[in-house]
Amino acid sequence: MRLLVEARASKAPGTSRRRIKAALVGAGALAVTLTASGCTVNESLFLDLPDPATEEASIIQNLWQGSWIAAWAVGALTWGLMLWAAVAYRRRHKDDVPEQTKYNIPIEILYTVVPLIMILGLFWFTARDQSEILAVSNDQDQTVNVVGFRWNWGFNYIDADAYAVGSPDLPAELVLPVNEKIRFELTSPDVIHSFWVPAFLFKMDVIPGKTNVFELTPNKLGTFAGKCAELCGVDHSRMLFNVRVVERAEFDQYIADLKARGQSGLLDTGISNDAGQMPDERTT
Repeated sequence: MRLLVEARASKAPGTSRRRIKAALVGAGALAVTLTASGCTVNESLFLDLPDPATEEASIIQNLWQGSWIAAWAVGALTWGLMLWAAVAYRRRHKDDVPEQTKYNIPIEILYTVVPLIMILGLFWFTARDQSEILAVSNDQDQTVNVVGFRWNWGFNYIDADAYAVGSPDLPAELVLPVNEKIRFELTSPDVIHSFWVPAFLFKMDVIPGKTNVFELTPNKLGTFAGKCAELCGVDHSRMLFNVRVVERAEFDQYIADLKARGQSGLLDTGISNDAGQMPDERTT
């Protein structure tokens, strides 16, 4: 029996090394799996957002990635301390008993102060970026009134005196000129909706009786999906739309085509019937 105990004790250090080696091999296998699956560093470490399609979207992306960097740093420190404690203070003999400590004032203060500093830091960066994103300078190139109604979208091009609207069979389309600042004015005649274009990394509620305003500058050509991000009722899932960012000449032609189809004037933002039809009254 004594020989058996001594043999087991002699194997303990080797066993620990084998476990550490197995952990490193597992971490390496995970890294290889992520690489083989086509995940980029951003996607793997930051669960990254869509590629920004506006000048302002980079502010949100930087805040998001900065938050993840802070989270990974805290996680790495925590995991490191846990592993170090597990190895440095492991029981080396069966009868070993760790030192019993009732309390440790410096460590308890550290556990309170450090999380408080982290939370205040995240709050400060969030408040700073939010103020910058929501700032309205009123120096826009175009003004678009977004009308969210049950169950579709309408877009009033204020400066061009034209409108576009979706139908039950066809999602609405919002066409914007590239590299021009757009002032969005959000209104609703019925219930709360939410105007969300994931590629803009921004969304804002559309509230009855209130006009919400923000400004963005699309800087990437292409078509981007949009949707309502507020559960607004039975046909919420139908509230889809597309945003098409084009050159100025194509935008002017689009406005001319709207007017040629009789879509001159502006949709009345207070008209939407309960049957879910498009607004059918407009001011000219």
